[in-house]
Amino acid sequence: MKNIQIIKDIAYRAGEIVKEGYYAKKEITHKGVVDLVTQYDVATEQFIIAQLEKEFSEYTLVGEESHHGSYHYDKAIYIDPIDGTTNFIHGFPHLAISIGVWENGIPIMAVVYNPILDEMFWALKGKGSYLNDNPLSVSTQDSLQQSLIGTGFPYAKVNQGIEYHWVIACLTNLLPHIRDIRRLGAAALDLCYLAQGKIDAFYEIDLKPWDVAGGILILLEAGGKVSNVTGCEFNFDDKSIVGSNGRVHDELLSKLEKI
Repeated sequence: MKNIQIIKDIAYRAGEIVKEGYYAKKEITHKGVVDLVTQYDVATEQFIIAQLEKEFSEYTLVGEESHHGSYHYDKAIYIDPIDGTTNFIHGFPHLAISIGVWENGIPIMAVVYNPILDEMFWALKGKGSYLNDNPLSVSTQDSLQQSLIGTGFPYAKVNQGIEYHWVIACLTNLLPHIRDIRRLGAAALDLCYLAQGKIDAFYEIDLKPWDVAGGILILLEAGGKVSNVTGCEFNFDDKSIVGSNGRVHDELLSKLEKI
């Protein structure tokens, strides 16, 4: 419990930087045509990494704004300083700091913190997942037709290539067979909302490890299921991720295009 408290404390303190930036004027830089970064993304990551280096020196730290190279390590901590940067820039409070601790390809600790709403999602392998101090559990919905589904659109959509066509095909397949779609713009929080039972399933492509490394454990510890779009066990090399309450997983997979 000590280590998870250390990570929660780091996230709380990093959240002060994010909150300051949320209400301040931002310097916006383009990493791609529509992929954005601000000075607060960079400052938050630098703070988190400096703190983690003191406490978890045996781990490789994989941060969105600073890491280059492999995603696979025996011991790694995956850091997204602001998941939902576009929301952050536009003043939508759906954003989070995500920190996921993995060992030998397995998630063992996770924190996803929305400092604007003061929502701290966290989990320990084998110990459950929580929102602040309240235990989380996935929904009991067993009908895809009555399910609310979360998703996201990849930045590669601007090229109108395979990713764009996959998104459109999946929406076409799904919309007649579900209650509705929500596209909120922060995958780490989408996985937490799934763990909380707010949505019943989630799918997306072209995500990076730091987008999902925290949310995966929080979902699994809440009783959920994670795979790739073919139904196989998810790993960071997969182009797709599918999460659910477990009850609608197979039916959802049947509506998604393979990629």
